[in-house]
Order: sequence, then C-alpha cells, then structure tokens
Amino acid sequence: MTAVQEKPKAVAPSGPPPRRRGKRATALAGTDKLVLALMLGIPTVVHLLFVWIPTLGSVALSFSRWNGIGGFEDIEWIGVGNYVEIFSEYPRFWPAVQHNLIWLAFLLVVPTAAGLLLAVLLDRELRFSRIYQSALYMPMVLSLALVGFIWQLIYTPDGGLLNSVLGLDKPVDWIGDSDINLYAVLVAAAWRHTGYIMLLYLAGLKSVDPALKEAASLDGASASQTFFRVTFPVMKPVNIVVAVVTVIEALRAFDIVYVINKGRNGLELLSVLVTDNIIGEASRIGRGSAVAVILLTISLGVIIPYLYQVFSKENRT
Repeated sequence: MTAVQEKPKAVAPSGPPPRRRGKRATALAGTDKLVLALMLGIPTVVHLLFVWIPTLGSVALSFSRWNGIGGFEDIEWIGVGNYVEIFSEYPRFWPAVQHNLIWLAFLLVVPTAAGLLLAVLLDRELRFSRIYQSALYMPMVLSLALVGFIWQLIYTPDGGLLNSVLGLDKPVDWIGDSDINLYAVLVAAAWRHTGYIMLLYLAGLKSVDPALKEAASLDGASASQTFFRVTFPVMKPVNIVVAVVTVIEALRAFDIVYVINKGRNGLELLSVLVTDNIIGEASRIGRGSAVAVILLTISLGVIIPYLYQVFSKENRT
C-alpha cells in the first residue's frame, strides 16, 4: 500500500498585508454640479445681500452723521458721537430700554407659565385635545401687525369688546392712556406667544422617558413632586430654547406697537427708535444705526452663548 503524498501547505507571507485600493469617489455630473451650485449659491447670495451687508453697513453708519440725502461723500464721520448722544442726551432711549425690559419680564413670566400649564394639561390626552391644541396655537400663525388690529377693536373705548363686557360707567382708554397701554399691548402679545410656548413644552413632555415617572411614582412621589423634581429638570434643553425664543421675541417687538400708535405715548421700544430715526422726518441715519447696533449687541449676548452650548454639546456627543 503506497502512502499518499501530502501537498505542502502554503505559508502565509510574513510582511504586512497588501493595501487595498479604496474606491474612487464618483465625480458629479455637470448637471448635478450646476444644481448643487444653485442650491448653495442662491441662498448664500441672498443671505449676504439682505442680512450681512446691511448689518455691516449699519455698524459703519453708526459712526457717522448723515441724513440720507446725497451720496456717500456727504457722510460725516464722527466716531462714537452717536453712542455718547444716545446714552446721555437722547430722552427716548432709556424709557425704550425700560419698556423692553418690562416686555421681556412679562413674556418670561406670564406666557411661559401659561404655556407650561396648558402643555401639562394637554399632555394628559384629554378629550378633544387636538382641537384645543389647534385653537390655542392659532394666534401664533397671525402676524403681530394683525394681532395689533384685532386687539385695537377689543380695546376701543367706545363700543370695544372689553369695555362692553366690563360694563363700566366711564369707558377706559386702554391704548390712549400712557399709564396702562403698555400692559394692554403686552396682554395682546402674550395671547399670541402663549401658544408657541405651549407647543414647545408639549413636545418636551412627549420626549420625557415614561420610566422616570414610573420610578418616581414607585418611590412614593406625588404628581407635583414628580413634575418639579423629575420631569421639569429633564426638560432643561426645552427651557433654554424657551428662554432664548422669549428674549428674541421681546427684543424684536415692533409691529404690534407701531400698528397701534406708532410706538409713542408710552409704547416706545428700541425697534421703534430705529425706525423713527432712519425713516422719520429727521432722517438721522447715524443715530438710528447706532440704536440698531445696540439692539444687535444685546441680541448677540443671548444668541452666542446659546449657540456655543448647542455646538459644544454636539462635539461632546
């Protein structure tokens, strides 16, 4: 019986394995390049033309004195003179700052608390909750100018809805009285803003893990303890978004007060001062631009920390 000769086994090479050539990225076709260039180029150009160039132009003009008549050669550069005048000699500036602060405090307290309460109630899936959500969010789809027209009819001294419901012997001039018109307009702004806050908190409540509530319930926590010690702290990102949105809403308030009485007689806001100086009869382009830069600086003081927190969180994850 002859032995079967075994075939020698192949010895694996001792060197490093050969590198595989990576697949070459497929080049975009000419049509795809054109579509991509249009999709990126057109929004970029529009953004530069209507946002960044006017912003930088306002910053430059804030250091000048110019009435808008004539060419750029008629611009008189005065350095920080406009800012000194605004902070020390402009009588409408500090009342406008005060009104913006009142606007911010009111929106942070009243619509935020009301929106949170409505969100908690709707999160319990009440009957007809979809109808309630739509009805409460409906004012948010209206512009502030339209809200101003609607509430003008409500606040009209003679024949207005509010005075008719109250049945007072002497009708109250809710808009004409400078002692109360700011708060009357704030109620109108809160009516619109509450639905948006409600929607944000409702989305936040839907994203909370039900296991956290169940664990708190098993530990003997009541419904209020579960909400304030478990649910509300978990919604910290939503709370930050609500705060940022409310600050921006308070700073950019313009339409509703300008529709009512052009932002005068107790309704002065920083945004109104910008408009009055730039397109008003005096045409103080430089001073109006300086007020706009101040308003921009305040806004960036809120937006930049928020963006930093968002992007730093993304980098950590």
